[in-house]
Amino acid sequence: MRVYLDHNATTPAREAVVEAMTRALHDLGGNPSSVHTEGSRARAEVERARERVAGLLDCAADEVVFTAGATEANNTALLGVAAAAAGRPGRVVSSSAEHPSVEAPLAWLEARGARVERLPVDAEGLLELEAVAAALEPDTALLSLLWANNETGVLQALETLAERARARGVLVHCDATQRVGKLPVDLGRLPIDLLSLSGHKLGGPKGVGCLVVRRGVACEPLLRGGPQERGRRGGTENVVGVVGLGVACELAAGELPGSTARWRALRDRLWEGIRGKVPRIRRNGSAVAVLPNTLNVEFEDTAGELLLQALDVNGVAVSSGATCASGSIEPSRVLSAMGRTPRQARASLRFSVGQGNDEAQIDHVLSMLPDLVERVRRAGDV
Repeated sequence: MRVYLDHNATTPAREAVVEAMTRALHDLGGNPSSVHTEGSRARAEVERARERVAGLLDCAADEVVFTAGATEANNTALLGVAAAAAGRPGRVVSSSAEHPSVEAPLAWLEARGARVERLPVDAEGLLELEAVAAALEPDTALLSLLWANNETGVLQALETLAERARARGVLVHCDATQRVGKLPVDLGRLPIDLLSLSGHKLGGPKGVGCLVVRRGVACEPLLRGGPQERGRRGGTENVVGVVGLGVACELAAGELPGSTARWRALRDRLWEGIRGKVPRIRRNGSAVAVLPNTLNVEFEDTAGELLLQALDVNGVAVSSGATCASGSIEPSRVLSAMGRTPRQARASLRFSVGQGNDEAQIDHVLSMLPDLVERVRRAGDV
């Protein structure tokens, strides 16, 4: 038996998504920008998918710009707002625990003269609300925050922060990649100006996502060279991927909140089992403001990479709190921002449940985990 507990990295495509994409491959051979029948048929399916995405997010369909994923969407949001301001975007406020697809364009802007303030998070991974409010000075143009952290699942109080930013005339960009499909997103109520997501995080295909650009927000396109997406993203649309994203969003909209409750129960079953069976462990991140499917655990004095490999050999897929860069194991930036030492970060694993997981799988993992932890601890080399 293999147990997949790495849904925050990517989710297996839903069967209905695969079926819809297969039909699209067979039936939608036309270019959606062409005026003939084949092109019109492809255009109609792209627009149908756009409506499905908008339905999940409660925004207008014409605010949805299809991209190759959240990385492109985040780059478009950050660089596009700067370009719309003639390269002088004012201050950008973000956090020290952002996804690399936000941090990298922020660093690029900073190297070219932009002022970027990265606010610290506390030991639970949360921003201090008053510190964010204080950072929204008169020259601040953009607040860019990760709504749900991909490593810890920690949820920032974006509703409150967005309201404060709006009151001060500051644009808000939100990377909602991990939240979409797990918890409701109501853009009809929230003053969020730009929102990014990826299809493969909610049962859709890889290589497709979108950026929501609210009406009236000035954001220059990152990709130029064609009139597609109402001039906001050049290049022929990935029709098959867009169709798959639309179906995935429709499924997610119909399954919330039932899926949320199911995943929370599985995650809590896993955490309680770990707490009861494995000594010297600590949960990384808030236990309250957190995604329903995500659990990040430090196994003290344990080489996380070795434990990950041992779990994989025994049929369980998870993620570690470190990455391999240039041949060395680098501790997680997120856990480091939360005050964890490199040793503690390297001893941490992320478990993320999703579609296809059940209680029997969780119990199967718990039946082997204590022994594997003990074996890795005895091996040393943390």
